[in-house]
Amino acid sequence: MATEAVARPAATILLLRDGPKGLEVFMVVRHHAIDFASGALVFPGGRVEDSDQVLADRLGGTAFQLAAIRETFEECGVLLARAQGSADIIDAAALLRVENEHRAALNAGSVEFGTILDAHALAPATDLLVHYAHWITPANQPKRYDTHFFLAEAPAAHVAVHDGHESVDSIWISPRDALTGTEEGRYKLVFATQMNLAKLSRFATVADAMRATRASTVVTVLPRSTKIDDTRRKLLIPVEAGYGGGEFIVDLPPAS
Repeated sequence: MATEAVARPAATILLLRDGPKGLEVFMVVRHHAIDFASGALVFPGGRVEDSDQVLADRLGGTAFQLAAIRETFEECGVLLARAQGSADIIDAAALLRVENEHRAALNAGSVEFGTILDAHALAPATDLLVHYAHWITPANQPKRYDTHFFLAEAPAAHVAVHDGHESVDSIWISPRDALTGTEEGRYKLVFATQMNLAKLSRFATVADAMRATRASTVVTVLPRSTKIDDTRRKLLIPVEAGYGGGEFIVDLPPAS
């Protein structure tokens, strides 16, 4: 009998802004050489590292929150952090200094995120993250993640852009346009991303999304997958998770 793969802890942020036609979310296109969700349109995020737990123990928050903030800075250059003692997110000039000095080294793994925060006397703004969802990759997949999703309003002064390594393109897009583009074959989505976009599409503004999410309870989703034929699968998820049902027929490729 094959050994079930361990679900690795991961975190991601849905960066939100109010666009000309309503709520928009920042998404990146994963590099085709990456073995998980290659070529897919995803939210910035990645694995929780041991250093994220160390930093959380020292500065507060959770390892998932610290990983989400770190990965968002690595992948798109948005840094949800404040000067120690300040109530304001760092401005564009301060962000540029941090990015020029450290972002490449952080992506290369030659410096830890905590070292960067200390060097610039910054504190992660974990209070700006709103817990949105918790998904665990189905047990039958060879590569699995235990992922917490957070909402955060994008700081107006921070320009989000893909890193050119793990992600090769980026876009601000309405949830509905992302879903429509996938139906038309312009985008590729894994199931969890598709469902979280569908849930997000109910909200007209950032304020609406944040208010409703703060008032809701996050229910863990571990889909149970059954193969229907060569292209379709039936996925069962908890109805109480708030995705508009508990049974979905999909012809999306598996996440891995």
